[in-house]
Amino acid sequence: MQQGNTEDAKSDESFICGVVEGFYGRPWTLDQRKDLFVKLQEWGMNSYLYAPKDDYKHRAYWRELYSVEEAEHLTTLIATSKECNINFFYALSPGLDITYSSAKEMVILKRKLDQVAQFGCTAFALLFDDIEAEMTESDKEAFQSFAQAQVSVTNEIYEHLNQPKGFLFCPTQYCGSRAVPDVPNSEYLNTIGSKLAPGIDVMWTGPKVISRVISPASIDEIAEVLRRKPVIWDNLHANDYDQKRIFLGPYSGRSSALLTKLKGVLTNPNCEYGANFVAIHTVAQWSKCNVDTGLENQSNDAISAVSADIKLEQESRSGRSEDEDPSLPMHIYHPRLALKKSLLLWLPEFKRTKSMWGPISKPHVSNVPPVTFNSSGQSAIPCSSTSSLEEGGASPGSAPMPTAEHSSEEANELASDATLTPCLVDGTESAESASMVSLDRVAECLEPMETVESASSASSIQAKNLDVEDVDDDNNKESPLKEEMPGAQDHEEGDIVMESERKEEEEDYQLTVDDLCLLCDVFYLPFEHGPQGMQLLQEFNWLKLNAHLVASNPSKPTAAGSPEVKEWHHRAEKFDTMSRALNRLFTRLTYINNRELLYELYPYVWDMRGVVALLNSYVKWLSFNQGSKPFLSGEQEPWVFRGGLAADLQRLLPLESVNDLFLYKTPETPTRQVYTIRPYLASDERSVYELCRRLHLARVGATSCDMEKTLHSYPDLLGDIYFGAFVTLSPQLCFVVEDDHSVVGFVAAAANAKELQRQIRVAWIPDMQSKYPELFHCNSVEDANIPVPLKDLTVKLQRLHSEDLPDALLTYHPSQLKMWLSDTVIDHSVSKRLLTCAVAALRAHGSSGCHVYDVDVFSMDFYSRLGFVELKNVTHDQEIVYFGRIF
Repeated sequence: MQQGNTEDAKSDESFICGVVEGFYGRPWTLDQRKDLFVKLQEWGMNSYLYAPKDDYKHRAYWRELYSVEEAEHLTTLIATSKECNINFFYALSPGLDITYSSAKEMVILKRKLDQVAQFGCTAFALLFDDIEAEMTESDKEAFQSFAQAQVSVTNEIYEHLNQPKGFLFCPTQYCGSRAVPDVPNSEYLNTIGSKLAPGIDVMWTGPKVISRVISPASIDEIAEVLRRKPVIWDNLHANDYDQKRIFLGPYSGRSSALLTKLKGVLTNPNCEYGANFVAIHTVAQWSKCNVDTGLENQSNDAISAVSADIKLEQESRSGRSEDEDPSLPMHIYHPRLALKKSLLLWLPEFKRTKSMWGPISKPHVSNVPPVTFNSSGQSAIPCSSTSSLEEGGASPGSAPMPTAEHSSEEANELASDATLTPCLVDGTESAESASMVSLDRVAECLEPMETVESASSASSIQAKNLDVEDVDDDNNKESPLKEEMPGAQDHEEGDIVMESERKEEEEDYQLTVDDLCLLCDVFYLPFEHGPQGMQLLQEFNWLKLNAHLVASNPSKPTAAGSPEVKEWHHRAEKFDTMSRALNRLFTRLTYINNRELLYELYPYVWDMRGVVALLNSYVKWLSFNQGSKPFLSGEQEPWVFRGGLAADLQRLLPLESVNDLFLYKTPETPTRQVYTIRPYLASDERSVYELCRRLHLARVGATSCDMEKTLHSYPDLLGDIYFGAFVTLSPQLCFVVEDDHSVVGFVAAAANAKELQRQIRVAWIPDMQSKYPELFHCNSVEDANIPVPLKDLTVKLQRLHSEDLPDALLTYHPSQLKMWLSDTVIDHSVSKRLLTCAVAALRAHGSSGCHVYDVDVFSMDFYSRLGFVELKNVTHDQEIVYFGRIF
């Protein structure tokens, strides 16, 4: 250990440690920034870098002075930071279109920074990230190189401001992957190192834009070139490049040995301010640790660190150690232990009373500008002076989005360490997880904000590129038969989270540290999932790969009581327990007093809960199913795509081209209603038949009174027509969805529609003829013995055995499906999740397409929104409409 060196480093008050607000999207509020300053002071941090991309006068309109109102805002912010002893750095990004050799431009630049200095600011930063490495003709005449132009401007501003104690410079080549040709041989970086004034600190993001690991050796390398210790602009927790991800895991991948090699660390965290507690607090813990030189000397401290590692790797499902107090010496940093310390302090934040109104909206911008690369490897960003959203560039605080202009060679240069390493909770690697991460070389080299597409799933590329926020469900009719039930509006309002309904004082509704540990584990870090997140992946993958153990196979019968089958059911119960834990987290979150924090976390937890619940429904179907075929090949590797754990879990389903079913619009208002999708049971028949009756009565509207009276004599008729044949002849492909009270929807399917039709004629129709003789034996529907309200239903009943399905229909849509959902279902994602269960089950039975028979005007829009299209050329009968979709 080099404890003395670390103490010297920590006694140096010039060590910069804090937060940079440098992302694209909705900036933090004044109150949030004030709260941040208080926390930074409390946690022993000292710096804040102001660089929000939505302050256009920071970058696109850098020449313009701040208005009176803007000046008051910044003045208040700077004064508050001083009260908390936080060093406020104001950053300006003039590199998009500055003429370095222009005296007029220098006057404008000085005037802008002088204005900010008048607000009370004493620390500054000039950022030249993500700009073209080309100079104007006048600049080429004045300077020998691009680096010298930047150095000249920066040094002059530094002198103009009287050499402030805090002055930061962000180079154009701000990470190892952007150094041309590499860090030691970069002419640009060497010029910066030799010509930039010694009092100016240089920012660096590590080997990559988002670096999984920043090693001491890499810092030694850049420090030698820059001739000074770098300040790390750390993007580990930045999430503005992916709207489906938020990072709640601890600061990791940075050895505490870096502390003596750096001038400082500024973390650029999530767009959601309240979600950054762990990210910032664990950086604070890390900054207070002594240098750990490794285990080669086997000192007592090192041995104690190893012992603590062993304890921490033996964590239970809840993420808590079996040992009540797994501790490390104060000067040793361990990410999991740091996480637990942070969670104990974060929990009270959920109980703070903070209000929030309006619809839920994520703070990201939908069009984070892409970074393209020219042949020299420099970032090439088109200049703009109209809007920061049109700049075409991303700062070190905003990860670049991939573009079609990336070549395969460039992709290989981006992030050679961007792979997730799955391991079991005890730290060992499972056989199935090892097979799941046999990545190809291109995939291994991607940054977390980039994507690759599987060659075996080209048909789903377009769907993958859709953004979840692009889904418009505002006018989505969740039921093909609109059900205007008495009290339905009251039911909906009852599910909306009202501030007066909070039950935080009741123990069952209180959020716990274990809940927060689960929350962080499923939204961990860009390159890895937390232990419980990995457990979800591994358990579902194992259950899927071993589904044959519980499927009946006449050639290979498996004893129901065999150890293999028992293990499968045990692990299925384990997955169900994890799914219920997420439901509990979701429900408890809706009761917290901190509505601001709820609004920030709700979209992510809502989506994750729904995905895991969907997979749990599928597992339950597997346990009930008695005839599924082995899973199809061609599944995608789940570790290298955008979307985080939720997307990784979705990709484990045997689905290849139904990605549109995974795109949901987050509810605009938090709701706590949880819907459960599960396989149909025989005991559900009465509930499903009653739902059919209610939905049909809601559809017929004005004549419902007469219909309701008539149906008293035929209580099962509607259920028999719409659902009975499926549940009798194909029960293994039927699912129901229920709320806390009753069944509110169902989907019924048959893998082989032609065979279903044959069985209907052989077995189902004779039963119906015995049950409804007067409806089958009449000469025509005009028969006077048939009540008027039943005439249309009689036609549907008789049609069950009188028509053949056209061959043109069955060629690409061999399966048949029917789906109904009550309008009391207020979650717009339920219909898609319900259909996904049916499609996954059909895929497991070898089907690649399904159709809906005899679609009426009431359900056309419903099926269209679920990806079905009208099949116009499959039949000559103009009265029958078929809808279908391929998967």
